[in-house]
Amino acid sequence: MPHIVVKLYAGKSEAQKAEIAEALTQALMASSGCSEKAVSVAIEDVAPEAWAEQVYRPEIAARMDSLYRKPGYDPL
Repeated sequence: MPHIVVKLYAGKSEAQKAEIAEALTQALMASSGCSEKAVSVAIEDVAPEAWAEQVYRPEIAARMDSLYRKPGYDPL
């Protein structure tokens, strides 16, 4: 049962979030063969000024070795 958590800068509309969730669901179904019923997607808004502390350091920098897609930016 795949569950995806997306953290992004606050400010996306509900329609944009729904579009992101649908695109991720379709990509996961295509690449893993799971059914649509098996996929869940959560989207968490993060204030830009909190990104480094709440997301980058604990979830990206601390897990760099296990990321399949690494970011191409340096946090503030």
